[in-house]
Amino acid sequence: MDASATDLAQVIQVVVAPVFMLTGIAGFLNVMSGRLGRIVDRARVMERRINIMKNPSYLEVSQNELKNLWRRVKLINRAIGLCVASALFVCGVVVCLFVGDLWLLNFRNAVIALFTISLILLIFALLTFLKEVQLATKTLQMGKELIDEETAS
Repeated sequence: MDASATDLAQVIQVVVAPVFMLTGIAGFLNVMSGRLGRIVDRARVMERRINIMKNPSYLEVSQNELKNLWRRVKLINRAIGLCVASALFVCGVVVCLFVGDLWLLNFRNAVIALFTISLILLIFALLTFLKEVQLATKTLQMGKELIDEETAS
């Protein structure tokens, strides 16, 4: 193996870590897009139900659920956007590592900055996702309490 092939192999070894991070982000995006689809489907069902409901108490409960569903959609969309931005910065890290090695440029500070920004974006994406899950759980708990009240009556 000549020196250039050895150098390339070393660069590829360095680039593997960010690529694993991209794989993790892609998995997370898959989970969130699945949740988004289910939330939107549920919101569409609730919108149709609200249009034909007659009972005012059920109508109010359904409207509150619909509001919560659309809040969840906004949170998931935000988390997805933050994840995509994080993935783009990781791609920037990979490009800097390859280009820096190819043209013998020192992108050390750029790599550090891009990777740090990527991690910060991922942290915010995870926190936003956690907030959406908590809202979903809270909404589910409110529904359970309503059922408990009706059965107690």
